[in-house]
Amino acid sequence: MSGHSKWSTIKHKKAALDAKKGALFTKLARDIAVAAREGGGGDPAMNFRLRLMMDKARAANMPADNVDRAVKKGLGAGGDGAAYEEIVYEGYAPGGAAIMAKALTDNRNRTASAVRAAFARGGGNLGEAGSVAWMFESKAVVTIERISEEQAEEVALAAIDAGAEDFKVEDGALEITGEPAALEAITGAVKEAGAEPAQATVTMAPTTIVDLDSPRAGQTLRLLDVIEDLDDIQQVFTNANFTDEALEKYGGE
Repeated sequence: MSGHSKWSTIKHKKAALDAKKGALFTKLARDIAVAAREGGGGDPAMNFRLRLMMDKARAANMPADNVDRAVKKGLGAGGDGAAYEEIVYEGYAPGGAAIMAKALTDNRNRTASAVRAAFARGGGNLGEAGSVAWMFESKAVVTIERISEEQAEEVALAAIDAGAEDFKVEDGALEITGEPAALEAITGAVKEAGAEPAQATVTMAPTTIVDLDSPRAGQTLRLLDVIEDLDDIQQVFTNANFTDEALEKYGGE
C-alpha cells in the first residue's frame, strides 16, 4: 500500500495549499451539508461526521460563514436542503491500475458525462459498477504528521487499545488504520494521547497493488488529478503503486 499511501499523502498536503480555494471550499461545503443531514444534526459535539468535516474545513482555512451556511443548507434551513446523492464511479487508468471516484452530485447526468470525458481524455476506461470495487476495502485512516518515533509508538498503542488494527511510521508521519466503525474511537484515543490528527477519514484501501513504470505512472497521476479536480468529485482512490522517482517527476504536475 506504500505507493497508494504516498500519493494520498501528496494529495492531502497539496489540498492544504491548494490555490483553487473556491473549488476546495465548494467540495467541503457539500461534505459538511451531507454530514449535517445524515450524521445526526448540526451540533458537531453530537455529530462526529460533521465534526470531522468542520475540522477539515478549518485546516483549509474555510471561512466560518461558509461552514455555517453549509450546515444550514444540510439541515434544510429556508427550504434549501442539500439534495446531493453519492455515486461511485469505477474504472481503469492507463497501465491497468484501478480507480474509484466518489461523487456528491445534484445532477447525475452532468457528473457521469464529466467523469466519462475525464477517463477518455486521460487514456483510461470507465467501467461498470463493481468492476474494480472488489480490489478495495473500506478502512478508517488517521494520520499524524511530524511526530517522533517515540511519540508515534505511544499514540499507536493507544489507538490499538481503541480498536485500531495496524499502524506504520513513514517519513515522520504515523498512519493508523482500522475498521470504519472504529474511526471515532481511534481519533479520540489519538487526541487523548496528545497528538492532533492531520487527517481522519474513511478511505478505500487497495487489497491488490499494480506497479507502474514511469510513462504509465505519469499518465495515471495526470488522470487522477483531472478526475479529482472535477466539481462533483469528493474523493479518488487507486491501487497504483508509484515509485519515488515517478512521484518526484510527475507528482507536482
